[in-house]
Amino acid sequence: MEHPKSYKTASKTQKKLVMWFLFCTLIVLSLLSITLGTYEISVFDIYFTLGKHLTPFYTDVPINKLYETIIWKLRFPRIILAIVVGMSLAIAGAVYQSVFRNPLVEPYILGVSSGAAFGAALAIVFSGLFLGVQVMAFLFGGLAVMAAYYLASQRGETPVIMLVLSGVIISSLFMAFVSILKYTADTSALREIVFWMMGGFYYATWEDVVYIIPILAFSFAILWYNSWKLNVLSMGDEEAKSLGVNPEKTKFIAVALATLVTAFSVSLVGIVAWIGLMMPHAARMLLGPDNRYVIPTAALMGGTYLIICDTIARTFATHEIPIGIITSIIGAPYLCYLIKAKGKVLFGGA
Repeated sequence: MEHPKSYKTASKTQKKLVMWFLFCTLIVLSLLSITLGTYEISVFDIYFTLGKHLTPFYTDVPINKLYETIIWKLRFPRIILAIVVGMSLAIAGAVYQSVFRNPLVEPYILGVSSGAAFGAALAIVFSGLFLGVQVMAFLFGGLAVMAAYYLASQRGETPVIMLVLSGVIISSLFMAFVSILKYTADTSALREIVFWMMGGFYYATWEDVVYIIPILAFSFAILWYNSWKLNVLSMGDEEAKSLGVNPEKTKFIAVALATLVTAFSVSLVGIVAWIGLMMPHAARMLLGPDNRYVIPTAALMGGTYLIICDTIARTFATHEIPIGIITSIIGAPYLCYLIKAKGKVLFGGA
């Protein structure tokens, strides 16, 4: 990763203001997103439906069952899930970039996406013989990262370069397995595999939201609490040891928690590209390299970005567009802009 001096940082007050602005933006866009959809419902009916479920008021007032289904059971859990998945991938990206000391690293570098894709494809092709698609995707996503970590370990240490190479090897291996399953699958299974790999929130439910929020909250709390150790890791393992930080233990915990939220996110919605790469990089360029601010800022930006992309995906055309297509179309030019704009800062100061 670039040396910390390559970034100019904002003052603490400016950082807090930016974070509050991003939080307010996330809330406003969420409230706007729920009013958009192929089925037109008045703004009053939308917020009346939400108010009936979220507040103790209007309990005796009858509610339109169709509106309740569209707003409360379809749109709202989908929006919440998009926010949480965006936050999860952005946090994981920030952690991976700190551990690997490279701002162009993403959460999928150790093979979690290819492992999850193989698990999902296995469940789709041999439906009935294995557990559900989500469970298999989660299990094999975690298995791929464990395999990469085991392969890279040498005499109790895990060199970063070996971890990257191991991730590339494991990713290629699992993608080869996915190709075999796609080659042998029938037309309907092949279509489902391809559709899953492009990502989407088509089947978002409250159950998914209830499962992922505690995992994100737990992982975020530990990672944010230990964010100063990630700052120390950016100076190298030897410097970290001299400052009393165990680099191997810190890297293992950070990678494990980042992998947990990534694997769970991918298992629920498929492979969503660019979030974990762009958002931490943008947060670092905006506020500087301090992970105490990068992690929460990247999370807010990730949630906001995925809300925008998902709203476009479900409203732009008659048929829903896979979210992975939208994030890639918007993400690639945006990352080009960030790279070209590097060195230009929004804030002066220390």
